[in-house]
Amino acid sequence: MYKPFQKHLEEEIHRRFDLQPMPLPDDLERQVSERGKNSATIQSWCYSCSQLRKLRYTYIDGGTAIQVFNSVIYPSHHYDIPLLGIDLLSFNRRRNVVVIDFQPLFRDADYQAKYIEPMRKMYESFDDLAQNLGMKFYDANQYFSKYLIFAKAEADIVPTRVMEAFKVYVNKYFLMLEEATPLTEPSDIQRIVQAQKDYDQYSAERDPAHGLFSSYFGHEWAERFLYEFLFEDARPVETTVGRRRSYAISYRSATGH
Repeated sequence: MYKPFQKHLEEEIHRRFDLQPMPLPDDLERQVSERGKNSATIQSWCYSCSQLRKLRYTYIDGGTAIQVFNSVIYPSHHYDIPLLGIDLLSFNRRRNVVVIDFQPLFRDADYQAKYIEPMRKMYESFDDLAQNLGMKFYDANQYFSKYLIFAKAEADIVPTRVMEAFKVYVNKYFLMLEEATPLTEPSDIQRIVQAQKDYDQYSAERDPAHGLFSSYFGHEWAERFLYEFLFEDARPVETTVGRRRSYAISYRSATGH
């Protein structure tokens, strides 16, 4: 369902950047779950270049039961711009969730004015996909902008309206990166290093998809995938398992998985 989105992102990144592959362990790069009618394949890709510290994306293909395309783009530590976060999910083609956002590293007024407010016009042109849905797993005021695309979409608009929004947001993000001025002060760069680590820690502790990964590919694999690939700057903490388990239960309740 979301393969055209993956294809568009791949075409754009290879056209714009001199990418270097970031190798993954074979079992994290691709894994297959054999669960009868609920079998699925998960495959991931990861790159870096001078402008991007890490560009990762993952596709889960479980036939009509589940289709997921997820990507996060981390700019180099020499840039203070937001991260680009993408989550496109479909369960039985009836429950389709779309999340696209410039995820801010900081909440101060100057940062918001510089990087988030320029999204407003773009956001307003897709107001039908800005449904102001409640967040069950995250604090909407942390690492999300007020101009994020967050919608439950009918399957028939995914290849049209959702794809249009996806292309516009991706293009705007790369233009923002091109126009950004690299940081040179060591203290400013270190601030970004810490901010991206904090993002990974926050995300790893709350990631609701961990329950999905566990159900298809096993708990041990899901833990490695979370901490060795998705959010590699995060570290497991004692309270994380219980918190994530409660999120996973809510996630399965919401999605039927």
